[in-house]
Amino acid sequence: MKVSNWGMYPSTEAEVRSFATADEAAQSLNDWQELIPRGLGRCYGDSSLSSHILSTLKFNRFLHFDREQGVLRCQSGLSFDEILKVIVPAGWFLPVTPGTKFVTLGGAIAADVHGKNHHSEGSFSTHLQTLTLLAPGGRVYVCSRTEHPEIFWATIGGMGLTGVILEGTFKLKKIETAYIVEESTKTKNVDELYRLFEQSMHFTYSVAWIDCLAKGKNLGKGILLNGEHAKVADLTKDAQRNAPLTLPKKLKLSVPFKLPSFTINRLTVKAFNTAFYAKAKSGLHQHVVDYDKYFYPLDGIVGWNRVYGKKGFAQYQFALPPERSYDGMVKILEEISKAGMPSFVSVLKYFGKSETGPLSFPMEGYMLALDFPITDRLFGFLDRLDAIVVDCGGRIYLTKDSRMKPEILQKGYPRLPEFLKIKAELDGGRVMQSLQSKRLGI
Repeated sequence: MKVSNWGMYPSTEAEVRSFATADEAAQSLNDWQELIPRGLGRCYGDSSLSSHILSTLKFNRFLHFDREQGVLRCQSGLSFDEILKVIVPAGWFLPVTPGTKFVTLGGAIAADVHGKNHHSEGSFSTHLQTLTLLAPGGRVYVCSRTEHPEIFWATIGGMGLTGVILEGTFKLKKIETAYIVEESTKTKNVDELYRLFEQSMHFTYSVAWIDCLAKGKNLGKGILLNGEHAKVADLTKDAQRNAPLTLPKKLKLSVPFKLPSFTINRLTVKAFNTAFYAKAKSGLHQHVVDYDKYFYPLDGIVGWNRVYGKKGFAQYQFALPPERSYDGMVKILEEISKAGMPSFVSVLKYFGKSETGPLSFPMEGYMLALDFPITDRLFGFLDRLDAIVVDCGGRIYLTKDSRMKPEILQKGYPRLPEFLKIKAELDGGRVMQSLQSKRLGI
């Protein structure tokens, strides 16, 4: 069958098999010469594509929920969406979440996902206590910071290349309500945006939208959104106070089919950016929103990736170290503006210091995520951005990558040899392979 991930590029013919038990997963490892695990396919590029794909979606049970201590153990195919439906009514929230809840626990570990709170609370691995890995050859490892720590850290951010993640145990965050107190500030340019980011490090959550097509004195203008989990006393509506841990029902929008590929272009994105920026009020504004609106705004639009058309899109996500972040970000924003390359989604965040695996993406400094429609000139343009990123000591996020070259990976991930050594020990027969790993020589 033809399979692609969220970016719809690339696609490949693959044999797809599910498993409901660890023994069934082990049988696939024995049957196939190469494979890669795959959850909900929200990794955008080709990191969970292979000629043989092992779907985790039927391996999706809750195993233990300690409601007093806020510790959850579950199988790898369980999605964050399913987890939230259980833990939020009990007064708990995910410790870290990416911009979609339609990811599996296994995918979150394999990508070491980050959220709007990395500067304050780290990536998902910060809160992961144990993981269970089925390695090629059939051996099962229960890993933690003290038990098989080298496998624990190689698997975190390892893109499924160390084996099949079976289970994970992680700590949750206590909450009073299902709402966020959001503080929004409209900024005139990248200078002002950086200054306000530096002043917002005390917030638990911070993220900014950027108009990447803005030029001149307005280069990098945007809207900064800071947030904190709302307490019951923060709620202003009776309906919220009466059911503080229950979200209101909402109608979902839908993109029912793939739009023409020319829908997302410089003119349409410029018009959207202009309208979105103009709609935001000047100065600082504070209001209460539900967690879906703050963390998962695009999840409310079913099939939003279809707006990019049949050719699909590439997400370009990179991080730059603090000492080079500003200069590098200005260069990249100038390059985007000069080329007129439209990014429908442009998100800026700050990463703090945290312990990570050799292939984990987060590094201290600023991170920018951009969505570009696939065109004939896109990859040459992204090659130019790559050169800026690695010159500044930065790196590209493997979870979103679909076209990076091996030398860019090697420059951005200096601990790659450490990962390759552990992978060779676990997977000497090179069973765990994806289109991405073959392209990058992992």
